[in-house]
Amino acid sequence: MLKAKPNPDLLAGHAGFEDAGVMRIDDERALVQTLDFFPPIVDDPRWFGRIAAANSLSDVYAMGGKPLTAMNIVGWPRELDVEILGEVMAGGLDKIEEAGAVLCGGHSVVDSEIKYGLSVSGLVHPDRFWRNAGAKLGDAMLVTKPLGMGAVSTALKKDKMAAGSAVPGMEENAMQVMATLNRVASEIASEFDVHAATDITGFGFAGHSCEMLQGTGLQLEVETAQLPLMAGALDLVRAGSLSGGCARGKQHFGGRVQIESSVDAALADLVFDAETSGGLLIAVPEGQAQKLSDRLRDAGVPSFAIAGHFVKSSPDAALLRLK
Repeated sequence: MLKAKPNPDLLAGHAGFEDAGVMRIDDERALVQTLDFFPPIVDDPRWFGRIAAANSLSDVYAMGGKPLTAMNIVGWPRELDVEILGEVMAGGLDKIEEAGAVLCGGHSVVDSEIKYGLSVSGLVHPDRFWRNAGAKLGDAMLVTKPLGMGAVSTALKKDKMAAGSAVPGMEENAMQVMATLNRVASEIASEFDVHAATDITGFGFAGHSCEMLQGTGLQLEVETAQLPLMAGALDLVRAGSLSGGCARGKQHFGGRVQIESSVDAALADLVFDAETSGGLLIAVPEGQAQKLSDRLRDAGVPSFAIAGHFVKSSPDAALLRLK
């Protein structure tokens, strides 16, 4: 592992599980820096661009910051029509501009597989950004998008939507949710006492929850009945639609997760599955949780669920308990 020289102005970096780097500029400003990219998860190139861009921008929102600039990252096969690439980047630009950021360039390489995403820089106050860890005893956990995007995108790749396991309009609904910026959720949450936050992506709900709990001495108790789920997602899981990230998530985090026997087996799998451009996990004091939930609901955020609570733990207890 690389051992970078410490810098007192690097407020969040390679140590821990932070979603982005935070570098102090002065007493009022800090630079938030991140990048992300991935291969297509839907067939429509413009929607792919929107989803990939929303996913890249999300890390800034997960730190409580505001995106400022973005640069395209592209891997493109030589034999594919560049007009398709134009559609992908147009979709990305839709989300960059919706975020209030400025596209200022990018870089492309010839690649055997399509890849697209963004490098994003943003701003945040150096004393008010959100760390991945930091939840406190008695905090509640809110989830701002439904779970199940990994199951849907896997089903699309494997053409399982026609198997009768999908609800009408699932593909369109999923694309809308994945392309929804976490901007509104982040801006509303910034008016509350956020103790910790992250976004749900490749490690799934279980993995990212465990990252938030590492070293806190707390356990997150989740009422699975309160978890927001994409309509039809559990049926897709039962039909075998799980990403490769599910098995990797179980292997890496399974020993730190306790799942009660009463929990639906499909849901027990789904919580480990990778999410594409998922929502935020936000830890706030219990007394503020309902008001935050109400504000998110009124603003049309995809989910406003209060799904869990942080309780005292013992050294040998699981980090995450689902019941």
